[in-house]
Amino acid sequence: MNKKWILLTANELGMKEWQVENTFKLLSESATIPFISRYRKEMTGNLDEVLVSQLNQKYTFINEFEERRAFILNSIEQQGFLNDELKDEIQNCYDINHLEDLYLPFKPKKRNKALVAKENGLEPLAIYIFEQKSKSLPNLSAFINDKVESEEKAIQGAKDIIIEWISENIYARDVVRQQFAKHAEIESRVIKTKVEEAEKYKNYFDFKERLSRCPSHRILAMRRGENEGFLRVSIKIDNQLAIEKIERIFVKTKSECSEIVSNCVKEAYQKHILASIENEFATLSKQIADKEAIKVFAANLKQLLLAPPIGEKRVMGIDPGFRTGCKVVCVDEQGNLLHNETIYPHPPQNDIKMAEKKIASLVSAYKIDYIAIGDGTASRETEAFLSKMSFAKTIKIFVVSEAGASIYSASDIARKEFPQYDLTVRGAVSIARRLQDPLAELVKIDAKAIGVGQYQHDVDQKLLKTSLEETVIECVNKVGVQLNSCSEYLLRYVSGIGEKMAHTIVEYRNKNGRFNNLKDLFKVPRFGEKAFQLAAGFLRIQHGDNPLDNTGIHPEKYSVVKQIANDLNCEINDLIGNKELLAKINIKKYITEQTGEESLKDIIYDLEHLGYDLRFKVKVLQFDPSVKNFDDIKIGMILHGIVTNITNFGAFVNIGIKENGLVHISNITNEFIKSPSEKLHIHQHVKVKIIDIDENLRRIGLSMRDIE
Repeated sequence: MNKKWILLTANELGMKEWQVENTFKLLSESATIPFISRYRKEMTGNLDEVLVSQLNQKYTFINEFEERRAFILNSIEQQGFLNDELKDEIQNCYDINHLEDLYLPFKPKKRNKALVAKENGLEPLAIYIFEQKSKSLPNLSAFINDKVESEEKAIQGAKDIIIEWISENIYARDVVRQQFAKHAEIESRVIKTKVEEAEKYKNYFDFKERLSRCPSHRILAMRRGENEGFLRVSIKIDNQLAIEKIERIFVKTKSECSEIVSNCVKEAYQKHILASIENEFATLSKQIADKEAIKVFAANLKQLLLAPPIGEKRVMGIDPGFRTGCKVVCVDEQGNLLHNETIYPHPPQNDIKMAEKKIASLVSAYKIDYIAIGDGTASRETEAFLSKMSFAKTIKIFVVSEAGASIYSASDIARKEFPQYDLTVRGAVSIARRLQDPLAELVKIDAKAIGVGQYQHDVDQKLLKTSLEETVIECVNKVGVQLNSCSEYLLRYVSGIGEKMAHTIVEYRNKNGRFNNLKDLFKVPRFGEKAFQLAAGFLRIQHGDNPLDNTGIHPEKYSVVKQIANDLNCEINDLIGNKELLAKINIKKYITEQTGEESLKDIIYDLEHLGYDLRFKVKVLQFDPSVKNFDDIKIGMILHGIVTNITNFGAFVNIGIKENGLVHISNITNEFIKSPSEKLHIHQHVKVKIIDIDENLRRIGLSMRDIE
């Protein structure tokens, strides 16, 4: 990697050059983000997943930049215009806009006015005027020919050439770019014939804000309104000031030639430079807004994926409904379907007694511990129905998010898991499994369908997909995966494995039985040393040959643990969970070039906390029993709720009815906060006050301020 890139990246991200260089080296060797951040702390200086991810994005950008640089150099060389000066300038360029500006005069173009004028022999005239060495024009009759019939056409042709020179000039474009960077304002106006249809965009009917201060959600809202044909959005600067600044570059004297050049500046600006740089900043501001929205989406997704599991318990899953009834399933400790049934406790059937009889029978027959109810239509009514029932033992009832369940139930994965069952059964099974282990179930669903983002359909879809996949991978590897019981769909997100290898591993496991130690993975076809290095630390084997295989300690560090055990005159098994023994370890004694203090701390932590799950414990929230639908709410009510989504402008809260309420960022706390995520997280239990109800749009405004 070019040293200049390393220096620039280090300065941009506030890192040491050696951290950047070492991380880039690891990335070039196909090391994954979880592996680098967890098992190469000595090389990176203890960079976490977020910083390694930033370096990964930069590494990708640099590679794409260098590909573009090589293409441009080759293109100009093939055209015969590449001299030493231009080559040096391109090779020493590290700004993508500047690189494209350098290429602009050589970019293949359609046959335009400037090209026609050059073909007609008017380039010498253009040079004469552009240089402004004489106060008057030359003898124009010398440029008259069968294609240039008059002096006026000769001057116009020369102007066409000059306009192209100015519009492609690096300094002219930089001047305008600086004006946009400092002073640009984004404006939106409603299209007059669409006022009624555009009601949801009323905040942007006549809107103006400094572009550099405009938050991402407003930019995305305006751009969505523009795409839907309701708004006109533009980015503007002081045009006259920009023109004056360009004139200072090109207009050298007061003369006839200078006047023509001045006119060319105005035309070049209005017809070419302005639109080009405005588009550049429209794209740039959209990219920044996309990244911010994706960052929020990824943070929410991470919280959702790391939601607490209840673990290996028997669960009844209920997909509630009115007319079509409630689909009921029972699953065992591993999420296998034991039984499915439909009950009709709600209108129009109101078959409550039969529903109670079936539920009681199933709870008893299948030794159910928990009940999971989907949070869609008839959810509160189903919860109320179940809460009135009495069981022989304590049954905990949870309301579970249905987001994406319908996507899963119609997917190839669901059809493969349950080929003989219909969509409703698959959906109910997914609801039950989400309570058992949210991470293991949600990885089967396209992250976009989980519904915890803002403007997810408006942002760069490729960037969104990459970011969300990185988030899923980070969560899966943080938690770790039980090799002998995990699904193929969870296994594919383990560092270094991927879709094909996950399928091969599960196929091998089904045919040959459980893995007794991590090294058994080498028996799997096409599973090699590199895959083992990247994956082994994130896989777990319970009750295997080696107790360390059930920890987050990488096999490459097992020798360190063995040395520690030898020094303490004990077996490795004696170390696990033994705080007293572990406290005797002198970490500094085991520090080497390959194993630093941070890695040793991780090893000791894993020995002390065998089977530790970083996910917090599941909690039950009781909604207000008097509030079951939109008509039950009143301004001033104080209710308990659960945070379901966080955006840049606020948080959405489930208060026990179909419609979620919005706590605007200004109503979260009395303190100033830049982002709702500073105070809130997904699944957080909160107390809110209803401060606004819009019956037409069925919107609910909430506040968390000044609630006792």
